[in-house]
Amino acid sequence: MKKIFLFGGLMALLQLWSGCKVDSQFDGPDLNDLYGPFEWINPLLLNRDSVDFGSGEFVLASAKFSKRVNWHIDIKGLSSGAWKELTGFDSDVVAEWDGSTTHFPMFRSESCAIAMYVVGQPDTLRDTVFVVAPKVNQGLLLSDFEGGLNPNWVPFVQSGANMNFGLQQNGSAPQGLRSYIMAGAVTWDWLIGMIDIPASAYGADHFALSNNPNNVYFNTLLYKPADYDNGVVLLRFSEDDNLDGSFDPSQEDMYSYQLQGGEDGWRLLSLKYSDLQALVNGNPATPSGNGLHEPDKLFQVSILFLANPASGFSESGLDYMIFTEGEPLRP
Repeated sequence: MKKIFLFGGLMALLQLWSGCKVDSQFDGPDLNDLYGPFEWINPLLLNRDSVDFGSGEFVLASAKFSKRVNWHIDIKGLSSGAWKELTGFDSDVVAEWDGSTTHFPMFRSESCAIAMYVVGQPDTLRDTVFVVAPKVNQGLLLSDFEGGLNPNWVPFVQSGANMNFGLQQNGSAPQGLRSYIMAGAVTWDWLIGMIDIPASAYGADHFALSNNPNNVYFNTLLYKPADYDNGVVLLRFSEDDNLDGSFDPSQEDMYSYQLQGGEDGWRLLSLKYSDLQALVNGNPATPSGNGLHEPDKLFQVSILFLANPASGFSESGLDYMIFTEGEPLRP
């Protein structure tokens, strides 16, 4: 009887042990990722040596490592100076470049140097790719200034000192070769100069935009020189609420956005149409029309450059104005 009892107890213990499941999953990083040796299993490989972004092609960069690591890919335009950064944390890398840029300017038709490195490791792998045609952004392009000024725009420039309103080509444009400069000193008025951009300049009474203000974005590239912080850029969007082919500021909506200061150099400004406000002297005000944001009734876009008349000379730059729908511009 004693032997039977011991045998039964042993079987019970075995059944109890076999019923306990060992969880193979655990929290925290893989020990191999922390302490395992690093090596390149597969080096940097590009799926093509030339790419036509304009026709929808893209570049795939791939590599494989012995463990998960922080990897970094730099793509730099050898003519433009454009710079795209791709980063991630993995052991198998498949990174796509669609022709967009991280740091201005935008890429052009040019050769690009590609460098891939792993944070904390000495080796850098390099390759090149030639951009046959740059990325084409979908949307309603008002101007990239490459073909000059639209003759149907309506400019106004004060007769101040050192006035300079017009195209410039000095190698600093964030897109293409040309941008627009706005500069001068006016001692009697805030307004230095402006441009009215009517829809009629594009052959229509209203801009061809969606009626959903949450889907429409106005995008442009603006420049602030390091030497001048006094400039103010005011964007105005005038709507033809009653669709009579004109704009009456006393009875129809004008929405605005005002920008002053910020980082030096070129920046991307993307404005969702529904976020625009009616402004009076820079302060929110009640719209003069029906109070509805109606981009499909947009009659005119105006770009005003201003500065306190007591502050002296000021300067700003403008490039690549485009309406996009569904998302902001990804340059």
